[in-house]
Amino acid sequence: MSRIFPLAVVAAFSFGVLSCATAPATRKGSMSAPDHFGDVRVTEHRHGDDLLSAGLGLRGLAGMPSAFANPSAPTPAELRRRAIQSSWKGIADLGPLGGFGTVYGAVPAVPGREFTAFATLPGAHAPHRVLVQVPDDFDRTRRCLVVTASSGSRGIYGAIALAGGWGLPRGCAVAYTDKGTGAGYFDTAEGTGVRLDGTRAKAGEAPLEFEPVGVAADAGIAVKHAHSGDNPEADWGRHVLQAARFGLAMLDRAFPNEAPFTPANTRIIATGLSNGGGAVLRAAGDDSEGILAAVVALEPNIHVAGRGRPFYDYATEAALLLPCALAAPEFDGVPFARVAHVAPPAWAIRCASLRAHGRLSAVMPGAQAAEALAMLRASGWQDDALAVAASSTSLDLWRAVTAAYASAYLKRPAGAMPCGFSYRAQIAGIATGVDAAIRAAWWSDGSGVPPGAGVVLAGGTDFSPDPALPGNLCLRELWTGQGDDARRLRDAVDATAAALPRVDLPILVVHGAQDGLIPVAFSSDPYVKWLRASGRSPVFWKVPYAQHFDAFLAFPDFGDRHAPLLPFGYVALDRAWAHLADGRPLPEDAAVRDTRPRGAGALDAAMLALPER
Repeated sequence: MSRIFPLAVVAAFSFGVLSCATAPATRKGSMSAPDHFGDVRVTEHRHGDDLLSAGLGLRGLAGMPSAFANPSAPTPAELRRRAIQSSWKGIADLGPLGGFGTVYGAVPAVPGREFTAFATLPGAHAPHRVLVQVPDDFDRTRRCLVVTASSGSRGIYGAIALAGGWGLPRGCAVAYTDKGTGAGYFDTAEGTGVRLDGTRAKAGEAPLEFEPVGVAADAGIAVKHAHSGDNPEADWGRHVLQAARFGLAMLDRAFPNEAPFTPANTRIIATGLSNGGGAVLRAAGDDSEGILAAVVALEPNIHVAGRGRPFYDYATEAALLLPCALAAPEFDGVPFARVAHVAPPAWAIRCASLRAHGRLSAVMPGAQAAEALAMLRASGWQDDALAVAASSTSLDLWRAVTAAYASAYLKRPAGAMPCGFSYRAQIAGIATGVDAAIRAAWWSDGSGVPPGAGVVLAGGTDFSPDPALPGNLCLRELWTGQGDDARRLRDAVDATAAALPRVDLPILVVHGAQDGLIPVAFSSDPYVKWLRASGRSPVFWKVPYAQHFDAFLAFPDFGDRHAPLLPFGYVALDRAWAHLADGRPLPEDAAVRDTRPRGAGALDAAMLALPER
C-alpha cells in the first residue's frame, strides 16, 4: 500500500527541521537553512514483504535477480525488491563460504513503513532522494535513529546492508540519503527519467529524480552524480544531516502521539561505508547543531586538506601506472593481476605506451614495470594496497569512476563531459536505442556510475593497441595540469575536505588494512592522526586482511586471502550504542589485531577474532 502526503500536511516538530517548499533559504552552507522536500510517499511493508529484504530473506537476497512480471513495465514493488536485493549483493558477501547469517549478521523479517521524498539542498540544482524506514517494533523507550548515506554512487538503498542490517532488527528507524547520486538515469533520446516510486515517466509528467534542463536528444544517458550541475561531494555532510532531520520528522509522522522526536530525546548514530563513510565523517564536521550522537565510518573516502591524498589524485595515477606495474614479479599469482591468453599482454602495451608519452624512461618491459611500481610506491602506495588494487585495474574501475567525478567537479552536463566521455546504450559495441526492459530496470540495477545495467562509458579512446590511454591521460592532466579546467577541478576537490568534529563526538573508524580502492594510508590514517593532533579521541580499527569489497570475497582465490569488513562495522555500531545507551567505555584501537584470512574453507568466528561486543 502507498500513500502520498504533501509535506505541508506533515506537522513540523519543535526542532524546526521542516519547511514548505517555497520557504526562502538562508546562506548556502548554513546548517540552519530550511530543508526543501517534495511530497512524501508512504508505503507499508508487511505480510510477505518487509523493510530489510522486501520479503526475499537471506536465501532470496543471495539468489538470482528478483523477477519482473512484465520486464518492460515493472511495478514499484518489484523495482523496490530488486533495488534492495542488488544493494545487498553489491556490499555483503552472501555466498556459502562468507559466513553471513551464521558467523555474523542476519536478515530477519522486519515489518514497517517507508517514508520517501525528493529533497533539495539550498543552492543545489538537482534533487536527491531521502528515505526513512520505521519498523513496527520501533523501540519507543530507547529512541534510536540510524542515518546513513549510500556507498559509492549507489541509489537510496545503497547502505541497507550496513545501516539497515544493524539498525532495523534492533528497533531503530533508519534514514537514508543518496547524497546526490543514484541510478535515476535520464534517457535524453526518449526524454524519460525516474519517478519517486522508481517507475519511469516523461519529463513534465511527474517530478523526476533527475531531469536535466536543455540537454540535447543525442547527449546519451544523463546520470545525476556526473551531470547534475552540482558538486554533490562538496555537500555530502549536509546531505547526511538533512536526512537525519527528515528522519526525525517522519518519526513525528509515524508516532504523532509521541512527538516531537528531537536529538535531545532520540539518539542519532551516523554510519556509512566507502563514500557513505566519508559522508558521515563530513557530517560530523558540519554538525554545528549537535544533531549526531555518534559516528561509525567504514573504509571512508575522506580527504583532509594538506594530509593524505584525495581520491581523484591517486585514482587517476593508478589508472595510468598500475596496468604497467602489474607486470612486475611482485604481482605473480595475485588475483586479477594478469589476464590469461591475451597477446600481446595488456601490461606490456601500457608500459610501452607510457614510455612513448615520456612517462617512463626505461627501455625493456621488465625495467618499465619496475619503474612504474617504484613511482607508485614513491607517491605513498603500500604493497598490500597495490596487490588488491589489481582488481580495480582489471575491471577498469579507475577510469570509470574518475570520468564521472571529473564531470561532477567541473559541473558538466551530459553531452559535454570532460575528455570526450559520454554514457551510451550499446550492444556489441554498436550504439543503439535503449531496450525498454533495460531502461525500466535502471533504477533497481544501476550502480550510479556506468558502465553497467546496459549503459557503457563511451569516448576517451582511440584505435591504438592501448585504447583507454587517451582518456586516462586527459583525466590525469586535469589533476596535474595548469589549465583553467585543471584549476577548477582542484578547487572542486578542495571543497570536499573534511572539517573537525566537535570534541565530545564519539567517532569510530573501521578500515581494511589491505583496501586497494580507498587505501588506508591516503584516507583514514591521515584523518585519524589529524583528529588526535586536534584534541579528539577517535577509535580506529585497522582490520588485518580486510579490503574494500566484501562482495568480491565470493570470487575463488580472492576470498581465500582476505577477511570481511562488514562484521567489524556491526560490532563497532554495537559498541557505539552501548556507549550511548549504557555508558560503556569506547573500545581500544588494538582490538582487531588477531584477524586472519578466510582461507579455502568457510569463514568461522575464530578467523575474525571480533572485538567484544
